[in-house]
Amino acid sequence: MPSLFSEKIALTLQDGDITYFPNFLSGEEATTYFKLLQETVPWQQDEIKVFGKVHAQPRLTALYASNAKPYSYSNITMVPHAFSKEVSLLKERAETFSKTQFTTCLLNLYRDGKDSNGWHADNEKELGLNPTIASISLGQERVFHLKHRTKDLKHKIVLEHGSLLLMKGATQHHWLHQIPKTAKKIGARINLTFRVIR
Repeated sequence: MPSLFSEKIALTLQDGDITYFPNFLSGEEATTYFKLLQETVPWQQDEIKVFGKVHAQPRLTALYASNAKPYSYSNITMVPHAFSKEVSLLKERAETFSKTQFTTCLLNLYRDGKDSNGWHADNEKELGLNPTIASISLGQERVFHLKHRTKDLKHKIVLEHGSLLLMKGATQHHWLHQIPKTAKKIGARINLTFRVIR
């Protein structure tokens, strides 16, 4: 298990509180978790409505929780599965770094460069005020884009295999984020985003 003195990078963002831990998991651990989750998670592909047209969401998802509370975003409501052993272990490690007890994990599987996640903030009302979001990346590294809601401020960071991105404080009020599509031929990425739904 990595120590709490693992490499830590604080992003210098106005109105934001984001910290990046590139070596949260060892390469071997991250690869083991990636393979297990890719094979055992009950992945689903929901439909989303964009400008009045219905499309298949450009990634696969799954929801786990320690309670039965659903999670809703983009007119999708997901009902959680009980935490699996692997997701529980990653949750405990994310809790140690974030000093937050998480109830819920939304997983995303980006199968290739065509899969993406558009501009959004994790600011749904069930997440409460100033939510802490812990995001673990496994597999193919992807570029994480940030832009300020009201100021001409932008930032990019490459989310590496086995890394943890921690977003806290008023970040979700002031910043949007996305994982854009890429034309490059790339492999799959799994992202676990831990949050609290009371």
